[in-house]
This record gives sequence, structure tokens and C-alpha cells, in this order.
Amino acid sequence: MMAKKIKAIISKLGLDSHERGAKLVAAALRDAGMEVIYLGSFQTPEGVVNTAIQEDADIIGISCHCGEHLTLLPILVDIIKTKKIDNIPVIAGGVIPKENISDLKKMGVKEIFGYGTTMSEVVKCVQTNCNQV
Repeated sequence: MMAKKIKAIISKLGLDSHERGAKLVAAALRDAGMEVIYLGSFQTPEGVVNTAIQEDADIIGISCHCGEHLTLLPILVDIIKTKKIDNIPVIAGGVIPKENISDLKKMGVKEIFGYGTTMSEVVKCVQTNCNQV
């Protein structure tokens, strides 16, 4: 019996329009055999969560490059908790200062990827967090 294909939502929140990293992650996940729904830039936390629910996503990936990570990621995680879908892990990457990583993880972000992360590291994390090792 074939395992269910992992479905990932990849997006940017707020006014962040630097899409290169998010597009690379989306392509890497697709190349690894996952289904990827790329929402692009200028999304709201509510919109991303609603899409994850509608699409029955297994994981949400957010790319942050504009300094709004401490504002928008906690909102996204709170909405996930409010809607009782905490089984959908959130991962994030981009320009996130090292001193913010532990705070984001305490808030509920599963993993943070910074400069120098390889696509294979991201793929392995998604597979692990979706119980599909």
C-alpha cells in the first residue's frame, strides 16, 4: 500500500515579497515527491491557516525576510491552536535572527531554517515532522 503523499503549504506573510527562498523550498519539496501548494506573497495568517484546513495540509512552511516574524508567526500559531489543528506543524525560514529562534519555538514553530540551510535539510525536516521518514 502506498503511503499518503505529504501535502505542504508554502507561503509568505504580510508585506514580505522576497519569494526566491520560498520558491526554492517549494521546488525541493515537489522534487522529493510531495504535493505543494504555493500561496506566494502578501498572505494573511488567517488565509494561510484556512487554506491548510481546506487542502488538508500536513505542514505549513513560512518564509520570512521582512522582520515581521515575531509579529505574524505567533498570530499564525495562535490561529492554528484556536482552530484545534495543532497537528499541522509550522516551519519557517529566511532572515530570522538567531536570538529570535528559541522564542519562536516556544510559541509553537516547529523548526527555523536560516542562511546556509540545504534543501535536503528542509526536505528531511518535513518528512520527519509529517511522520513519513
